[in-house]
Amino acid sequence: MNAGKNEDTGRLVSFQDLYDFYQVFQQKKLVKLQAGFQDLPLLLAIKNEIKPEFKGYVADLKYDLQVYKNLFDNLDSKYHAEPEEAKNSIQETIIRTEGPSFRRFFEDKLDELKSIVDDFTWKEHQCHGYYFRNQLWGLIHCSPFTARATQKPRGYAGDFGLMQMIYLNNYQGDSTYSKLTHKHAVEHAATQSVRHRIKLIAQLLDNHKNSSPLLSRGKIKVLSVGCGPAFELKNILKSPRDCLNYHFTLFDQDNAALLRASELIDKIGNRFNSVPEVEYIQGSVRSMLFSRKFEQKWGQYHFIYSLGLFDYLSSRVAKAVLDRLFRILKPGGELVVGNFHVSNPSKYYMAYWGGWHLILRTEENFKSLFQHTPSGKCSVLYDNTGIQMFLRIKKNVKGA
Repeated sequence: MNAGKNEDTGRLVSFQDLYDFYQVFQQKKLVKLQAGFQDLPLLLAIKNEIKPEFKGYVADLKYDLQVYKNLFDNLDSKYHAEPEEAKNSIQETIIRTEGPSFRRFFEDKLDELKSIVDDFTWKEHQCHGYYFRNQLWGLIHCSPFTARATQKPRGYAGDFGLMQMIYLNNYQGDSTYSKLTHKHAVEHAATQSVRHRIKLIAQLLDNHKNSSPLLSRGKIKVLSVGCGPAFELKNILKSPRDCLNYHFTLFDQDNAALLRASELIDKIGNRFNSVPEVEYIQGSVRSMLFSRKFEQKWGQYHFIYSLGLFDYLSSRVAKAVLDRLFRILKPGGELVVGNFHVSNPSKYYMAYWGGWHLILRTEENFKSLFQHTPSGKCSVLYDNTGIQMFLRIKKNVKGA
């Protein structure tokens, strides 16, 4: 009996062929799923590497958080049957009255975490972070923010979904406890600085537009590298005239992030009845570095910026990316890239609660990434929180 036609060979495929293929597929799937068990002895052995003080801290934190969660869940259950408007009103009252003490408790526990792990080696951070998340998994995943951070549904930390949560900065979750833990995360120092940087980049671009004599004619060509959902465009494109003045190129490895950015662009266009000129490029840092005839393909730009990419790049790769970007910067143009400073007060919160690790740099480390001193002027500025740096590179009018 025939089942169908194979488009590659043109031969008929029997049900037996399909069954055999399915069996092979299932076997490969099982092997892939079982691959994690190869690491089981190592993962079980991690607990032997955990310092007693840290074990005690995690046990106390787990107990305390569960007490808080039980109290909030009990309150939620008492008004569960009320009409939606009444439920929302009651929950808002609980958050307003009981939320501050919970946040103070949370901050105290983060301070205690810092005092314990501040001197850990990189390997110790990895082991203790795994242990921490393993012990507190259920409590961590009550918060939509830390749940997404640990699960990494797009395969990497800091994806567009997390960025959107940060920009929205609201209460999310299906319970009072969930909403409080989520809101705490999106209001911490690092997430505050993410919101500040989109305002700062809009201001820097506006300053560049107004101060450069080379921008008197034609559209201003702007490139965003690792653009994510490109929320900063809401701060840049604030009028129909702005939509006509700029040509944006948005570059990101994640097609879903580019899709989210395009949805934002559509909303801006509809609002002003003026369609912004935007080009989308999907690609990785590797594709950028190894692209043949990179300068000819990408063209040149008046203003280039990257807000969150360099927090994940080694110094070697970061230098190479800066070199490429500087080459496609027009004479008189400006290049701005961001990076968290080593003083980031959220670093252990991010690493332990979210498995979210950044490459933090000192100002000197950051400046050393730029290798074109003769043809460009380099400086460092900070956002309002003082924990996010921006390397600001201005290319000489005469070029390289």
